[in-house]
Amino acid sequence: MKKIFLIVLSSVCLMLSCLASAEDKVTLELKMKDGDMMPLTLNAPANKIIRIKVTNIGKGPVEFESTQLVKEKVLAPGASSVVVISPKKPGTYIFFDDFHLNKPKGQLIVK
Repeated sequence: MKKIFLIVLSSVCLMLSCLASAEDKVTLELKMKDGDMMPLTLNAPANKIIRIKVTNIGKGPVEFESTQLVKEKVLAPGASSVVVISPKKPGTYIFFDDFHLNKPKGQLIVK
């Protein structure tokens, strides 16, 4: 009887842990096409893990890069990946395509 109670208690704790972690994350989407970023501005809440799903819809390679966020990710045409950013304080964080520096830079606004 004690084993069944411990198994049920462990299952409930695991389920609550999963629910709490889902609330601590936010997922954003960014499309990159030959140096253009859509959208140019991403908004995220402060103090949450930020996941940016980056998709290259262009014909050449792209590189999501941010020196402020200390992140970089190179994507071949048609590829997708996720950049995970630790919880941030409110502010504006700039990102750009390192292969297309002549194109407008994007910004992540954390509020």
